[in-house]
Formats: sequence, structure tokens, C-alpha cells
Amino acid sequence: MFIQTETTPNPATLKFLPGETVLASGTADFPDAEQAAGSPLARRIFAVPGVTGVFLGSDFVTVTKTDATAWDQIKPSILGAIMDHYQSGDQVMTQAAAAGGGHAEHDGPDVEIVNQIKELLDTRVRPAVAQDGGDITFHGFDRGVVYLHMQGACAGCPSSTLTLKMGIENLLRHYIPEVVEVRPVA
Repeated sequence: MFIQTETTPNPATLKFLPGETVLASGTADFPDAEQAAGSPLARRIFAVPGVTGVFLGSDFVTVTKTDATAWDQIKPSILGAIMDHYQSGDQVMTQAAAAGGGHAEHDGPDVEIVNQIKELLDTRVRPAVAQDGGDITFHGFDRGVVYLHMQGACAGCPSSTLTLKMGIENLLRHYIPEVVEVRPVA
């Protein structure tokens, strides 16, 4: 197995491409080791000292490290953990922890606007941020403000505010006049 790596706009995050399907559908975000209980792959990666986050996409694994840890120190161990996982035959996710990664549900008077927001996110935004090793999902809409959840390489990225304000906010405001602002949620 040959695993490629790609840098992301977030210097604390690296994208690993195992050349195999990681998740058949959805995404899975593990911002800490405790939340990785349902993923044997994420647990193996969190066993590497210095790893602070794991994000699983369709064909990639994004790993976030501490600022005090150098990629040269932990990258070989992460590559080994991913290889060991695929050679073990274990599932990426247990049945009980099936991948989600979808948008939050929304009902009420703004359902039509929210559906337009989700459609634009799915067709224009999410494919682009997946190339950078992350994901952005809809969290809520209230009085013209769109709340988005940033995951993987997008979470904590120095350029995420610029992406949110100059990219996503401008896109949504252009197509949906009811949108006045975009804000991140934790």
C-alpha cells in the first residue's frame, strides 16, 4: 500500500490519501481521542503521540497535530497506523458509529431558504473544502445569519475566517438575498 500525503492550508493538519475508500458515504470528525471510540482507524491514529484530531472523508484521512510536534517526527507513525489498519481488515467505523457528516435539520418558516443554503454548500463549497482535507456543514439559520460547522483541516485553520467571510458568505449572499452574514460554530 502506498499512502500519499498532501499539505492543507492549515499548517497543523496533513491530508493522507490511502488510495482506498475511507468512508463510503458521509464524513466523520474526531476532535479528540475520546470521541474516536467508534472508529478503529481513528483510534490507531490517536495512539500516535502529538495527534489532536482525525477527520475521515470519502478517500482521505486528515490528521491534526499539536503545535509543539513536528510532522517529521510523527508522519511515519501515522503512515504506519493507517497501513496497519488496512492490513488488519478492521472496519473504518463500527456499525454503532456509522458516519454522519450531514447538515443539521431545520424546520420552520425559513425551510426554503435553508434548503437553498444546503444545496449551495453541497454543490459549490463542500467539494472545494474536501480537496483541502476538511468539510463545512450547515448548523443553523437565524435572522439572516448562517451558522456553519467547520471540520477537519478547516477547523482552526488560519485562513478559515477569510474562507468563511470572503468566499462562502459572498457566495451565499449573491444567490440568496436573505443571507446577511455567515458565522462559524464550534
